[in-house]
Amino acid sequence: MAHKILELKSVHPTIGYSHAAKAGNTLYIAGQIANDIDGKLVGPGDIERQARQVFTNLKNILEEAGGNLSDIVKMTTFLTHYDFIKGYRKVRSEWLTEPFPPNTLLIIESLALPEFMIEVEATAVID
Repeated sequence: MAHKILELKSVHPTIGYSHAAKAGNTLYIAGQIANDIDGKLVGPGDIERQARQVFTNLKNILEEAGGNLSDIVKMTTFLTHYDFIKGYRKVRSEWLTEPFPPNTLLIIESLALPEFMIEVEATAVID
């Protein structure tokens, strides 16, 4: 099946990758960090603020692709410390409703830059 790389205007510019690709009605979203549309980090040192920006980015990408957050069928979440789980889950509950989509949650040593505390990638099916 052919796929299309989406050129998005609702999220920060990328260097060396694309935010999303669509194959059929499946949307693959690259890991989203807490950068705003201008590429500035939101909430340095604050997991809840960073998580809110991540979900804002996911929402913007989905809406620009013709979907919404309820279309997410799978997520992978990367956190840089175990203590961030509670804040992440609190914010996730503000954006998504139960039952939540399947989610693999990984605690890792670092993301691309040390000030990034969270990254979330998602797959969505948009009908």
